[in-house]
Amino acid sequence: MHAPLPDSHYVVNREAGGEERLDTALDPTAQADVAAVVMHEGMAHVCLLTPAMTLVRAKIDMQIPRKRKAFTSQHEKGIQRFLDAVSAAFLRHVNFNVIKCVLIASRGFLKEQFMDHLLKYADAQGKKVDNKVQNLISDGYVEFFQITTDQRAKFMLTHSSSGFKHALKEVLEDPAVAIRLADTKAQAEVKALNTFFELMSTEPDRAFYGYKHVCMANKEQAIETLLLSDSLFRSQDLATRKRYVALVESVREQNGTVLIFSSMHVSGEQLSLITGCAAILRFPMPDIEDEALSDEEHP
Repeated sequence: MHAPLPDSHYVVNREAGGEERLDTALDPTAQADVAAVVMHEGMAHVCLLTPAMTLVRAKIDMQIPRKRKAFTSQHEKGIQRFLDAVSAAFLRHVNFNVIKCVLIASRGFLKEQFMDHLLKYADAQGKKVDNKVQNLISDGYVEFFQITTDQRAKFMLTHSSSGFKHALKEVLEDPAVAIRLADTKAQAEVKALNTFFELMSTEPDRAFYGYKHVCMANKEQAIETLLLSDSLFRSQDLATRKRYVALVESVREQNGTVLIFSSMHVSGEQLSLITGCAAILRFPMPDIEDEALSDEEHP
């Protein structure tokens, strides 16, 4: 390897949109929208799942006394310490502002036992936190350690053969889990698409699709929610990809919401039927349709 020459200057060119991918690389947890706990008595892994990787955030490995007639209480105390440790790790690492689904997997009834223990543990910890400490808790992490009713709906209990990390693979291969994850990940997208189609019927001047119409709305900073199919970013044409990356960045700069639809999900298929590019506007813009028609009449 050669050392760089003195006073050498280097220029690094990054493709448009690369900043977002760089941010993801620096903090992959920002893209982790699924949390998972795989466990058996004495062993648990608390993981965060991104589209590209599994991040182990905590490993709990504890010796639990065997359950014997004369030592039942020791066994129960060991289980309680173990569940306390897993609960503490879970609350430390799971951000419900990002997480859309939580998988709790074990053999037998340990998963149900842990779920019940987690809720009680979170409630008990919340009561211990005074007002000064509450103000220091990061936004998004279980507020005051409480798990709300809405957050409880994100949990799914399922089977795993063990608490080792590799058991997560069999959990994710379960058809029921796969369906739940697909629907959960697309939840915001499905809701936005339903809103879009509803507006097309009730307030058509706030719902437009097609790159041309959407760009016209964007120039007026009118886009509240941008809906795009991920297939647009896989186009063979580099100019097309850059065009949509620029659109995404512009909408975000104007504090608009950007939703990327998976073409593998039914919501993405529906969006693709209307060009794969649509927008819900902050306010009506009837002139968009008129200008588009005028352009077609006078090319």
